Amino acid sequence: MPLTGTRDLSSIAQSTPLLTSLDTEPWELKGAKHLQLHFELGGDRQALLPPALHPSIPPTLLINVTAVPDSEVGAFTLATVRVGCRAGARPRGLLVRGYCDSTSATKLLRERWGFPVDLAEVCFDAGYASASANVTSNNETILDGDLIDPQPITGADVQYMASLNLARTNWEGNEEAILLQVDPDYTFEHAQRGRPRLNSFKEIEWGLPGASATHPISASLTTVDITLPSLRYLIHPNREPLAAVERLPEQ
Repeated sequence: MPLTGTRDLSSIAQSTPLLTSLDTEPWELKGAKHLQLHFELGGDRQALLPPALHPSIPPTLLINVTAVPDSEVGAFTLATVRVGCRAGARPRGLLVRGYCDSTSATKLLRERWGFPVDLAEVCFDAGYASASANVTSNNETILDGDLIDPQPITGADVQYMASLNLARTNWEGNEEAILLQVDPDYTFEHAQRGRPRLNSFKEIEWGLPGASATHPISASLTTVDITLPSLRYLIHPNREPLAAVERLPEQ
């Protein structure tokens, strides 16, 4: 039998965005710097996922930091930590909490794509020999990681998983915790691959109790145009996998 998650996300859903509409236009973010640190996941993988999702094999932890130099709400940096999983047969990353350093961007990401993000200090520095990211909340470092020994590659060598953002909506007249699928389009300008290193990770602050990063898998740093899409799918987290996915009506 395929493994499925056992986590009830309703206990943490009240702090996530409440979307009054699932109709949103795409948003293009040009010239972003995007860092991904990829590790094998320690801890109980099924306890971190809801019943609608299958854990990946091996279980994985995905750390992503995106620095956007300019947008309609100005510059901002977004940090997320996701658990690798599958929705049906498709690889995805479950996002239950993230952080952004801009009040305006945080509001927009929450209201339009259901990103469960809060305001924090997010620092991202990319140089020739390394790239580093640090997140500080309430004067405590909750994430500190690096890409080291970068080597040039092409954008064709980079693949990013779509996110499943924990949010709430008034679905069929009732407020419900849902997972919104956000699968951005990427146009790469530069790409590098290196080794990931994690210096500090406070799993509770990312909504992932018991999670840890064990063996490093890969790291990438790209300069990329990112387009956040119109929403197309949602997942009901407490349903069985085959009955969980709902396609949204065409707008």
